[in-house]
Amino acid sequence: MNIRRICGVDIKGTEAVICILDYREGLFTIPECRARKVEFSKKNRSSDLQYFQSSFAKLMTDYKVEQVVIKERPLSGKFSGGALGFKMEAAIQLIKDLDVITISPQRLKALLKRNPVAVEFGETGLKIFQEQAFHVAYAQHMAYEYPDTE
Repeated sequence: MNIRRICGVDIKGTEAVICILDYREGLFTIPECRARKVEFSKKNRSSDLQYFQSSFAKLMTDYKVEQVVIKERPLSGKFSGGALGFKMEAAIQLIKDLDVITISPQRLKALLKRNPVAVEFGETGLKIFQEQAFHVAYAQHMAYEYPDTE
């Protein structure tokens, strides 16, 4: 698979924090983007969920994102995700004509260990709250570039 533009997503509370990352000919670039996160209203109405979904879809279309990768959150336990976060994840996954996958924290950690990021995060120009979304997009690019041999 020759994915060129991936959007990493880290859902925190009622926000989908994003980072769009290009990979071409061995070089990464972070294109300018009008949004760093897409927010979901805490009112939890169906119209709010539809608005979140259409806003996210429009952003992905405008920036010609080829794949969205969402960092999975545990279903239970100390670090489990909240109900609104899972609704947001489902809304993103159900966007028509958008390739959306999830990546487990374990897989993310393994990919980053096998293919460490070559630059300090501070040099990327991204905000600190985007670090996990950046790692998700980077790890997925590395998964395509260096597939598991097992």
